[in-house]
Amino acid sequence: MKTRVIILAGGEGARLSVLTAKRTKPAVPFAGKYRIIDFALSNCVNSNLFDVMILAQYRPHSLIEHIGAGGPWDLSRDFTGGVRILTPYKARSDADWFIGNADAVQQNFTFIKRDLPDYVLILSGDHIYTMDYDPLIAFHTDRQADMTMVTIHVPIEEASRFGIVAEDNEGRVTSFLEKPKNPPSNLANMGVYLFKRELLDKLLWDDHKRKDSSHDFGKDILPRLIKSKARVFAYPYTGYWMDVGTIHSYWQAHMDLLSPNPPLKLYNRGWVIHTRTEERPPVRIPEKACVYASMLSDGCYIQKDAIVESSVISPGVLIRPGAVVKESIIMTDTIIESGAVVERAIIDKRVHVGENARVGGGVADPNIRLTVVGKNSIVPPWTVVEPEAEIDTDVIESDYPEGIVRSGTSLKTKRKPHEV
Repeated sequence: MKTRVIILAGGEGARLSVLTAKRTKPAVPFAGKYRIIDFALSNCVNSNLFDVMILAQYRPHSLIEHIGAGGPWDLSRDFTGGVRILTPYKARSDADWFIGNADAVQQNFTFIKRDLPDYVLILSGDHIYTMDYDPLIAFHTDRQADMTMVTIHVPIEEASRFGIVAEDNEGRVTSFLEKPKNPPSNLANMGVYLFKRELLDKLLWDDHKRKDSSHDFGKDILPRLIKSKARVFAYPYTGYWMDVGTIHSYWQAHMDLLSPNPPLKLYNRGWVIHTRTEERPPVRIPEKACVYASMLSDGCYIQKDAIVESSVISPGVLIRPGAVVKESIIMTDTIIESGAVVERAIIDKRVHVGENARVGGGVADPNIRLTVVGKNSIVPPWTVVEPEAEIDTDVIESDYPEGIVRSGTSLKTKRKPHEV
């Protein structure tokens, strides 16, 4: 049986705030050296699935540059699959920007059904988890299922963020509610779908002709399919899984990696997370610098008397003498100057935090209040960026009205787009 994988990677990811201002959500850096999409791609190759198509739309440039020809994932193949990135295109027929995730698949189905795969496995490109898809395919085949969806139990207080599934004693899905305000259970849809190709083709075409459809798998395709009495089954997943679609869940997933017994095993040599990496020198930590409960990437330089605690530090980050970084995520080539304090913050690439500046805070506060600084921005010396404040991308010193950015506010650059 031949399976073709479709990774949905076109979302704007607005809930990730300034982190997706210049990139699609699956291209957002994760755990220092990775991108979010690396987990879906690595799951595929570790499951011996080498025929992968990525559907991209919103700001795909970083994603395309990262994936390239697919070499880091052993996907640079011509005759046995490989990886291809598909974006919206204009044609003589009715083709346009993708309206929903089902529309994205439907518009590209001519390419997807080429060579007639038996099954189509649809994945989200913005989830953090490790999963062998081979048992899922066996489960689907054994039950002669029309469609199988992967499910996981989530905390009931978060269940309204997800599609909620009901099943019978045999695992057959009996109902599906997309993001209900009052969820009847905590059995959530993970956004992993295995379809028979012929059925998916019919479902997408029928949905395409519906004027009242939002062309979304969760809102439209799944509820109608389940009501039709098709053989839809739920495949239970019990490992670590995080939808990093919000600033809080993105930060929490990083903090999970720093726990004494992390639920996500990045160091499992039997299940490598592959990525595209740069050549960087080794980490350097001179005497009297203090680093604990943290992850450091290649090229980091933690200087004398600096303190790094419970943080993830990406490649090329420079932390000057006496600077303090706690419970934070610091991305590539950022500089934290002497005396600066960064606490419970997410700092994007190539940010410059000036001397004695303070970004975020509230480590002792039981309520997690995160501060975010966008790509290529500057935090001037002695400036205070309060918890829950936000600095947009490309903000420079002259954009700051005063020495403090208040909690709950968002500071944007005053320059015009062509000046950035």
